[in-house]
Order: sequence, then C-alpha cells, then structure tokens
Amino acid sequence: MTATFFWWIAAAVLIGAELITGTFYLAVLAVAAALAAIAAHFELGWTAQVVVACVAGVLGCLAVNRWRSTQAAVASPLDALDAGQTVRVLEWRADGTARVAYRGSTWDAELADTNLPQAEVMAIVGTRGNTLVIGKPSI
Repeated sequence: MTATFFWWIAAAVLIGAELITGTFYLAVLAVAAALAAIAAHFELGWTAQVVVACVAGVLGCLAVNRWRSTQAAVASPLDALDAGQTVRVLEWRADGTARVAYRGSTWDAELADTNLPQAEVMAIVGTRGNTLVIGKPSI
C-alpha cells in the first residue's frame, strides 16, 4: 500500500466518522490527511507527510475551537422566547449565581450585570447554554 493510498483512506474514514458525530474537528483532521496525501503524491518523505498532517490538524483544530467559542457567545434565537419573562429566585449563591424557578423547573442563573441588586423576582435577558441570564424586571 502506498503512502498516498494510506492518507486517502485515513481521510475517508475521518469523513465517515465526522458524518456520524457531527463535530468539525474530524473534518479538519480529514482535510489534514488529504493534505498529507497530496504531500505523498509529490513524493515527500514520510516525516514531511506526518508534519504536514500534524501542522494542518493542529492549526485547523485551533481555528475550529476559536470559531466555536465565538459562536457560543452569540445569543440563541430562542432567547427571544424567554426574554422578558420573570423568574422567582429560590436561592442566591455566594458567587453571585442563583437557582431560579421557571417553566415548572429549577434553573441555574447568573446576573447580566454584577452591579444589579439581588432580588426575589428577576427577568430573563438571555441564556448562556442552559444557564439563564437575569436582570432587573421591567415593571
């Protein structure tokens, strides 16, 4: 089996795994394997092929990680459904977070602005994952 064939098989397997898992990281690694296959096609040595795959994989994973972290900070469109709804604070914790009652369940919450006073009734201003971001209720 030639090195080119090995790298193309690795890229295909990684793309198949990507389709199953739904992350971008395996797609990046598949692209890195494809770049190594191209390096093998140009008859670069095994060490050069591995270096190409590693550098492309690391840089691609760092780029995906950075992109995903910026996407997590973007508000979800579902925030509009919860925004403005009031919640009852069950407990305030020492770190400024709270446990609140909302929609028949209890949720973790954090203040949108740490300068806001901790009240018993607050309003939802957004979400961060499964954590509600709360602020002053508009009365």
